Amino acid sequence: MKNQVYYKTANIDGLTIFYRETGVRKDSTLLLLHGFPSSSHMYRDLIAILSESFHVIAPDYPGFGQSSAPTLQEYNYTFDTLSDTIEHFIDHLDLRNINLYIQDYGGPIGMRIALRRPELISSLIIQNANAYLEGLGEALAPLTAYIENQNNETESKARFFLTLEATKWQYFNGAENVDKISPDSYTLDQYYLDRPGNDLIQLALFRDYGSNVMKYDDWQDYFRKHQPPALVVWGKNDVMFVSAGGDAYKKDLPNAQVFQINGGHFLLEEHHSTVAQYIHDFLSHL
Repeated sequence: MKNQVYYKTANIDGLTIFYRETGVRKDSTLLLLHGFPSSSHMYRDLIAILSESFHVIAPDYPGFGQSSAPTLQEYNYTFDTLSDTIEHFIDHLDLRNINLYIQDYGGPIGMRIALRRPELISSLIIQNANAYLEGLGEALAPLTAYIENQNNETESKARFFLTLEATKWQYFNGAENVDKISPDSYTLDQYYLDRPGNDLIQLALFRDYGSNVMKYDDWQDYFRKHQPPALVVWGKNDVMFVSAGGDAYKKDLPNAQVFQINGGHFLLEEHHSTVAQYIHDFLSHL
């Protein structure tokens, strides 16, 4: 029987952090960390299914979704800082033995926390979240150019990723059946992106994205040292985080379960039921 999903907030370091919660704390806890340009809304269908068996928490980062969006003068929008905020959120809720689900931006945020606090992490569930160079697709070239050389031309091309056209493309590109993609998804994402000042927040994070690639070696060392149980569910048609990035986890986590699924970057829009079943099977054997 599905449990009620609750929509809550927590005061973390003076910020309002919105989160979705369902299930009971005696059950295994899943912490779902969302990607760009989305929010915990991307997990809505998965949460509904998982609510039957697990305690599920899905927060929005500062600058995303329903959480506070302080200005650049009020908050340092880097992946280090976002990970600090989410780590404080974890401690505020006293979450332990976490099954950490990471997608896109959730990867660098979650992996920083895992590296600092490996004792918190029971397992990793990885959906199109890179920790290997093999996963970086050519579609990221405009962002790479902006990271390496910030000027009016490279910023203009990076800003394309803040448009409705780009947001819809992220949902549609590589999808098995676009008729399964709810327009509520990309419409809501775009609403948040279009808020005054949010473009500056996202550009700051674009500029900082290179710091994630520089940490890949550290994350791979974490995998080799701690060998967390890992489930990889990858939208194999993703042209930003390409399928080789999913297979690469086997290099350092040879026991990882890797499933390449016929979908794109936002795989759960079409395949949440399939992913939920993989999660049930994976966690039942830990």
